[in-house]
Amino acid sequence: MTNLTDALHIPDTQSARDDRHLAIQRVGVKDVRYPLQIHVAGAVQQTAALWSLDVALPAEKKGTHMSRFIAWLDALALSGQALDAPALREKHAVMLHKLGADEGRIEAAFSFFLRKRAPVSGLQSLLDYQGRLISETRAGVTSVFAEVAVPVKSLCPCSKEIADYGAHNQRSMVTLRVELLQDVAWHELVRFAEDEASSEIWPMLKRPDEKWVTERAYENPKFVEDLVRDVALGLNADTRIGRYRVDVENFESIHNHSAYARIERN
Repeated sequence: MTNLTDALHIPDTQSARDDRHLAIQRVGVKDVRYPLQIHVAGAVQQTAALWSLDVALPAEKKGTHMSRFIAWLDALALSGQALDAPALREKHAVMLHKLGADEGRIEAAFSFFLRKRAPVSGLQSLLDYQGRLISETRAGVTSVFAEVAVPVKSLCPCSKEIADYGAHNQRSMVTLRVELLQDVAWHELVRFAEDEASSEIWPMLKRPDEKWVTERAYENPKFVEDLVRDVALGLNADTRIGRYRVDVENFESIHNHSAYARIERN
């Protein structure tokens, strides 16, 4: 069957040979907003992701076919399939085949929600989290990473120790990027951070809940160093997780700067 390009005698310039002898490690499309479905806490959530897709281009090839990245995205959206680590590996192989490439990368950044129950009143509400899925194939090996940014509460041990009453506390952000050797649910990744914070946070609280959160944090003070180490210890104990990076930022309430810590396992 003759395709439209052949019928119109339109040359395929991108497939021409290039004589500059320079390979390109990453070429593709960036910041493409397209739908995404993911599994969250036993249900499928529909969200919109900001996608970046690329492949490696050999030195002798002039260009890649950019429209094929969008075709891959559209096929994923039409399939109705919720994306998890095993599905991403499979779809990544499809993208590489479509582009005629051996190496490439997929990155999707998105928001998702977890329904949370307030600690005393039991009041329910939704808290949003920022997630990211990354799949990369290099030298014949495909690695899949999940990233989540988790807002929590931290309280300063030093402030508690030296003050006659009270202690300074603040909202903190714990960001985990983990290599998935097996699939790990999004709510599980969130718990790695929330379980180790001075207190987790909720979107909607009544006064008895607010009292509980304040006292919980006061009884569980943590420096930024404590929080990043405790999260890393939890990741170390989970055999489903390979390489990781944990970042913690405390938005200090008594300074005009943040306190920051990172632990990486490579």
